[in-house]
Amino acid sequence: MLAVHFGAGNIGRGFIGELLYKAGYHTTFVDVNEAVINELNAKKEYPVILAAENSETLAVKDVSGINSVSNPDDAVDAIVKADVVTTAVGPNILPIIAKLIARGLQERVARNPKALNLIACENMIGGSALLKEKVYEHLGPDERGKCDELFGFPNAAVDRIVPNQSNADLLTVSVEPYYEWVVEMSGMKGEAPAIDGITYVDDLQPYIERKLFTVNTGHAVPAYIGQYMGYSTISEAMDDWRVQDIIGGALNESGEVLIQTYDFDRETHADYIAKIIARFKNPYISDDVKRVGRGPIRKLGPMDRLVRPATEYVEITGKKPVYLAKIIAAALHFHNEEDDEAVKLQQMIAEDGYEQALREVAGLEPGDPVLVAVMEELDDLKRLK
Repeated sequence: MLAVHFGAGNIGRGFIGELLYKAGYHTTFVDVNEAVINELNAKKEYPVILAAENSETLAVKDVSGINSVSNPDDAVDAIVKADVVTTAVGPNILPIIAKLIARGLQERVARNPKALNLIACENMIGGSALLKEKVYEHLGPDERGKCDELFGFPNAAVDRIVPNQSNADLLTVSVEPYYEWVVEMSGMKGEAPAIDGITYVDDLQPYIERKLFTVNTGHAVPAYIGQYMGYSTISEAMDDWRVQDIIGGALNESGEVLIQTYDFDRETHADYIAKIIARFKNPYISDDVKRVGRGPIRKLGPMDRLVRPATEYVEITGKKPVYLAKIIAAALHFHNEEDDEAVKLQQMIAEDGYEQALREVAGLEPGDPVLVAVMEELDDLKRLK
């Protein structure tokens, strides 16, 4: 069996590549990084380190690579022959690889008109749907109709912490032992790929929301609160009882939204929250707070991990989101000179003040309960210094 995976970075190799290998696939990585592609073709395997107290190293074998810049025809040919196509390139890169994938699908229709599923394994909502949209921009009306018959773009939710790292061996990648890969059945064509580690579900939305409102919301706490308190790493921040108190409170608030919206079992969700918090405490996968917190304008958006659960908490419970508001307030203090969004946010605050800047990035109206709560927490944050 052949899997074609776009993105030979740490997540691609350390998460998706590992599971594809365990499922019996030969995985061809498609990437623009010539050094990584050359190493994959030379060694045909690479180590994945499960970062934990009892560390374990797994050998991922039966791999190869294609440089999509210098050998696009080889990538097209691989798509023609593939049994599954996956991506882990980042949301902003999906439109860039879409043209090459469109060429591959055009050739496949002509040479191998069999069903194929393309699964975008990105840290976003609707990744596969976005990929399909961008691929179809390169197809004519008749081609789109044929592709609709043969090719599925099922949306997915993925979760595995792969920290920023530097290894002597270019291909070595360290990941946390925990992972979750959920794929929506309604978008599939033909037989679902037999990959142990994928959970197939009829409705992906509850899983996407659970991940966004728990993992993503939770990770923002040691990043934004941690930097405000002067910590450099997630692990250092998570050792502080005050950070633990805030993350527990925030995930109880976002958890109330999930429980009442999707009828999650309260005890089961409490166990899920505890598991997520334990992951952030893992010192073997600790990341830099500046890296985790980057992109604060996007993360403060109306549909993202902080403002959205806070808004829905108000709507559902009628209560003030104390802990979620505290994280948003800390995010407004986030500084990272190497992150364009962080620099821009601080410029907005310097010019217009905290309230106006938050209104603009979060889409909040004057007097909104979330906006009021955040302004109150801006003053209260000083207690953490």
